[in-house]
Amino acid sequence: MQDLQGSSRFDRRAVKVDEAARLVLEAVRTGGHEIVPLKRAAGRRLSEQMRASCDWPPFARSGLDGYAVRSADTAQASPQAPAALRVVYAVAAGELAPVAVEQGTAVRIMTGGAVPEGADAVVMLEQTEDAWEGGQPVVRVKRAAAPGQNIAPPGEEFRRGSLLAEAGALLRPGHLALLGTFGYANVPVFARPRVAVLATGAELLPVAAPLAPGSIRDSNSAMVAAMAEQSGAVALPLGRLADDRTTVVQALASALAQADIVVTTGGVSVGDYDIMAAVMHGLRSGEPDKDPSNEGSGQAGDRLLFNKVAMRPGSPTSAAIVQGKLLLALSGNPGACFVGFELFVRPAILHMQGASREAALPKVMTARLAASYEKGSPHERFVRTRLYVDQGMLHADPLAFGKSSMMASIPDAEGLIRIPAGPSGPRAGTLVDVLLL
Repeated sequence: MQDLQGSSRFDRRAVKVDEAARLVLEAVRTGGHEIVPLKRAAGRRLSEQMRASCDWPPFARSGLDGYAVRSADTAQASPQAPAALRVVYAVAAGELAPVAVEQGTAVRIMTGGAVPEGADAVVMLEQTEDAWEGGQPVVRVKRAAAPGQNIAPPGEEFRRGSLLAEAGALLRPGHLALLGTFGYANVPVFARPRVAVLATGAELLPVAAPLAPGSIRDSNSAMVAAMAEQSGAVALPLGRLADDRTTVVQALASALAQADIVVTTGGVSVGDYDIMAAVMHGLRSGEPDKDPSNEGSGQAGDRLLFNKVAMRPGSPTSAAIVQGKLLLALSGNPGACFVGFELFVRPAILHMQGASREAALPKVMTARLAASYEKGSPHERFVRTRLYVDQGMLHADPLAFGKSSMMASIPDAEGLIRIPAGPSGPRAGTLVDVLLL
């Protein structure tokens, strides 16, 4: 990785946002696999297809509490002239009736119970009346039953071998119910990517430190680590780095050795002390660093993906492949760091866990702009917004304190309005694209 000197520091070609996202997603690969207990599988992504291990239901099952009958015995039943059937057994869920339903008889049955042999319908309790005749229990059925009524036949929902979920599916509670039904006590999932987080900047202080003149606390590390965990990754916060080239290169080498993705914040602009910009520039030719003093600083195959994106905020956002792993350098400004993570880091994390490229990208919806955003930009702009529905239409209300360096609106952001480049922004009432957060 080579130092960047003089005017060449400004030699950066901006790529479009969609192109940058494509480059990132093409560069990462799905991660390893592991087996986890079913109870801990929620929120993980399947690493292989899951299929039904048997027909479901595995037997003819009652859909409600009532009586299992022969429909022919109830053909003439009415409230005025109910059909009287002798009750020969009461079967609970999980039990098999030891007797068959024969002409003129019925079996009391509970929801989920196995329908006894001979019965072809279940009559709900509300359509019956219990009685005694000749010292024996009788049920009076007040309405004719149709064949198959209130019975779930074997295999109605699933046949043995039917697909339950595709590889890459995000496991929700409903999936766990399905997998548990078919006996999957352990579930194959993609491993959680390890994401190292490094903040650069001599001005950064620990969160617990008192403020000093010219210094600020490191807020980005906690935010990025939390966003990584929220995306399903394991965050590795590795602390703060001063604007020193040797220190940064050594820290990156250490981070790459223990993580699947490395995310840095700060140092990507064009200032004299923006070390990450220099590190990224050293990769632009795809050549390894020739300086032997730079331990772990580069290998053949290391390559720059991009070192500028045509967007506001966060245009200096950069990405590279180093030692076969993704390095994403985000802006140190909190707002730009937040946007850069949503556009590039989160999709990479999701894709590594088995999400398709399309599914890994932010979901986009159309909304009506609630207030004008008239500021123009040479690049497309991503504006933090709150969202609400009025008269069936989604509305996007741009949040105040939306500058790159401002963080006050980050907690309230529910989406990012995507505003095309131009001399002025859209006026209230315009339909805009919103990336959902």
